[in-house]
Amino acid sequence: MAKYLVVVESPAKAKTINKFLGSNYIVKACFGAVRDLPKSSLGVDVDNNFEPKYVAMRDESNRKALKEIKDRAAKVDHILIASDPDREGEAIAWHVAEILKAYKKTADKPTSRIVFNEITKENVRKAVKSPREVDFNLVDAQQARRVIDRLVGYKISPLLGWVVRKGLSAGRVQSVATRMVVDRENEIRAFKPDEYWSIDALLKTPRDDSFTARLHSRNGDSVAVGKPGQIKSQEEAEAIQGALNAAQFKVDTVKRKEVKRRPAPPFITSTLQQDAFGKLGMSTAQTMAIAQQLYQGINIGAEGQVGLITYMRTDSLRLSNEALDSARSYIKKEFGNEMFPEKPNFYKNKKNAQDAHEAIRPTSAFHTPESLAKHLSEDQRKLYMLIWKRFIASQMPPAVLDQTTVDIPVDNLLFRATGSIMKFPGFTKLYKESTDDNQDPEDFNKLLPEINEAEIMALNELKPEQHFTKPPPRYSEASLVRAMEENGIGRPSTYAPTIRTILARMYVEKVSGRLVPTELGEEVNTWLTKNFPDILSIDFTARLEDNLDNVEEGIENWRSLTGDFYVPFDKDLKETERRMVAELVGDDPRCPECNSKAVLKQSWFGMFMGCTKEDCKGVIRMNKTAPEPTDEICDKCNAPMVLRTGRYGKFVACSTYPKCDHVINLDKDGNKLPPKEPPVKTDKECPKCKPGMLLIRKSRKGEEFYGCDKFPKCKYTSPMELNLNCPEENCEGDLDHTRIGRRRAIACSKCEFQAYGNVDKSNPCEKCGNSWTLVKNKTKKKPTTITCPKTSCAHVVEEFEEIEAGAEEAAVK
Repeated sequence: MAKYLVVVESPAKAKTINKFLGSNYIVKACFGAVRDLPKSSLGVDVDNNFEPKYVAMRDESNRKALKEIKDRAAKVDHILIASDPDREGEAIAWHVAEILKAYKKTADKPTSRIVFNEITKENVRKAVKSPREVDFNLVDAQQARRVIDRLVGYKISPLLGWVVRKGLSAGRVQSVATRMVVDRENEIRAFKPDEYWSIDALLKTPRDDSFTARLHSRNGDSVAVGKPGQIKSQEEAEAIQGALNAAQFKVDTVKRKEVKRRPAPPFITSTLQQDAFGKLGMSTAQTMAIAQQLYQGINIGAEGQVGLITYMRTDSLRLSNEALDSARSYIKKEFGNEMFPEKPNFYKNKKNAQDAHEAIRPTSAFHTPESLAKHLSEDQRKLYMLIWKRFIASQMPPAVLDQTTVDIPVDNLLFRATGSIMKFPGFTKLYKESTDDNQDPEDFNKLLPEINEAEIMALNELKPEQHFTKPPPRYSEASLVRAMEENGIGRPSTYAPTIRTILARMYVEKVSGRLVPTELGEEVNTWLTKNFPDILSIDFTARLEDNLDNVEEGIENWRSLTGDFYVPFDKDLKETERRMVAELVGDDPRCPECNSKAVLKQSWFGMFMGCTKEDCKGVIRMNKTAPEPTDEICDKCNAPMVLRTGRYGKFVACSTYPKCDHVINLDKDGNKLPPKEPPVKTDKECPKCKPGMLLIRKSRKGEEFYGCDKFPKCKYTSPMELNLNCPEENCEGDLDHTRIGRRRAIACSKCEFQAYGNVDKSNPCEKCGNSWTLVKNKTKKKPTTITCPKTSCAHVVEEFEEIEAGAEEAAVK
């Protein structure tokens, strides 16, 4: 019987680790977070030093996993918790330990924490031999973040839903990210293009070789945009051109120098997300999901299941001595001594970088992308190759270029020609950097012909060209991550979840791969910046992130930090509530039933003004926004129709409501949507109420199902027949609906095929062409996904949809 129980977050991680440990160990997954603040209440006792009230997660997978962990823990001698090596992972370890401590059969069992940065046999075995206590500095930093996020989300979201639209939410980081996108859009709208001209001289040397020199300055002033020498009009350009037609182009100086370009450092979370977006077209969420797979372990044949990269949520550029030795050994073996630097390359961390983890790198330099290709999916292979090449290149020598600058003065004008040639390729032999790596976009091999000082060049042609300055580009996912990192907004574990959240809540949308604020996003941002300027301040949010880092380092107390945040926040909150009430019902609202004072209250349905007297149920009706008149006439009663705003946006409704409930739904652009299709009659009796007949109805998501025509008296429903064959190869079975435990599923009548999700016959797999796919609805940790049911394909596409309002969720593990 096993002596040790090892608890990890995911089954994939458990599978990998289980192969590295002997029969004395058993590995079980807890499926992520096991406790959290309750969804139904604030869950933070503000008057008791911000004491959080945690509850066990109610997700079925968590419940089953915890039961199994408790049963196994009762039978072993020691429990080792091996959750991820970061704040969230440390908090999960503490929550698991607390649950086991409260369980009678495991209350006295020793529980320890083990960590490893890479899931390899050597590191895992080393970790189990070096258990430690839970690091409460890390736990407290996570608690501070979670409690502050809950206070922001739970306190502001109801007000936001009351003023703008029901179901909306605010979050400490997501709201600032939305503001950054909105501010960029406002910059673009306010931008006024500035005209400028360039003048190129096409010249020929005495040896009849051609090259181009560009006007660099006039009267000693640069002609660059915004500089005193800028050419602002066609008249100026033509005047310069006319003066040059008969001028002599005599070379003054030819300067040659050797330039070295150092390789980029290995990836951290933000640079990996940026490069994967720029080079592979992967979203930040997709990048992190694939990186998670590579970290948790892949079966690579003879070596079995092994983690291929180090932990992927990091902002440290540090590399272990073992990693450096592995890279240098590979470089010497494969590229020879000329590519083998005398000593390793070291890279300096940015300010406030957490040095708990290494940079993102392969666990072995000798696990080349080519050797692993047959074991990886196409996306896994591409991302692994990017990580592997960047890591190896970071330990190669710099590229060396010969750079030449030629200056040709003509009266008060200076023309300049530049060129460079690769003298030694260095790291570029393996890895080509992009302009996103701050690489000079000028081509390495822009050659100049032989040019000597004092030589006179022949003028072939003068080419003046008009240009206009361009507005700043809209953010892509990659550039928003870079901007968040530069401004200290969020941390490596929160970049991808933040972007996913603002997309899911429809504050931001993608247009041609760029992030654009929606009308809703701009409305929410305007209200938040007006009423909670600190929460929306980039500097304030960055300082708070620094304070959370101080908690992690044991410098600051998490409860004191939360209190320092809450006092001014609560003041802003009360002032906002007072102002909102005054605008709608006056400065001294009174109950219409008993004339007692009425105050702002919150219910399941949102905010309302209620009586303060205990036995009085008086409520003040408040109309936040008056309906707008339209030209539409109701088809049912011929009354005028008005424009209203509901939870899902604007819609046109009959002005006599509730007498007439006729509505016309609108899309996000205000265009009419076609009326909902009426249910289709069938000849099938309702098995529940007998007199009723079944109708074919459509759900809000467009899924067809059987429903009784006596609804709402009879609420019987059942799914439609699938009429689909099993997707497994060499199986001719039929698929039908079933239940596995409490979950809806589909299963084959002949083989063991089973799958969860809703069947979508209108959406074939974009990868293998299978005629139908499975839509898996979003969970707390995952967005809606469209999955191919074929085991041989299993292609997954993420779909963003509106998710539950409330505090910003913890990063996806």
